Amino acid sequence: MASLFSGRVLIRNNSDQDELDTEAELSRRLENRLVLLFFGAGSCPQCQAFAPVLRDFFVRLTDEFYVLRAAQLALVYVSQDPTEEEQDLFLRDMPKKWLFLPFEDDLRRDLGRQFSVERLPAVVVLKPGGDVLTRDATDEIRRLGPACFANWQEAAEVLDRNFLQPEDLDDPAPRSLTEPLRRCKYRVDQAARGKRRPRRGSDPEGEGGAEGGDGELF
Repeated sequence: MASLFSGRVLIRNNSDQDELDTEAELSRRLENRLVLLFFGAGSCPQCQAFAPVLRDFFVRLTDEFYVLRAAQLALVYVSQDPTEEEQDLFLRDMPKKWLFLPFEDDLRRDLGRQFSVERLPAVVVLKPGGDVLTRDATDEIRRLGPACFANWQEAAEVLDRNFLQPEDLDDPAPRSLTEPLRRCKYRVDQAARGKRRPRRGSDPEGEGGAEGGDGELF
């Protein structure tokens, strides 16, 4: 996916407007993700009406206030604004995780032709490999909200980070908020059972028992 922007600069929509200008930075932000190309303009009334819907859609999938883990989703705003001031004004209230092309980059116009964008707003959904998954998802996002992401993810066969093995095997990351409690209860139950269960062939003093009795599970 990063190859679409190879040799280009993407800017984060945060207060510092950090630039992603290396292949490594672009890959870290875009690889193994569904990428939304949002074609819009601040001067477009339809874009102004759709922007809050898209902002809420994106935030509910990527902000850890709403989800345990952020979805594998990236959004690039492909501005069709006539001036840089209008572009900046439109992005002012949009999520900080959004990316956008510099106003002076002609790729803003080229991408519109490449993906046959005929009206604004338009949201092109790209698979991690760069193939088009959905030509324009604006209506789908309006109707289904965040629920449509699961359909896209399944169709694109994106590797879900939730199924990757944790790096720290001594203390694996919990799969849910209740897993640490269940893990602790399991340890307690096992310890209680181990104390109650007598060893076969052992004498009352515990001498002469077979080697290698019940060991600790953890």
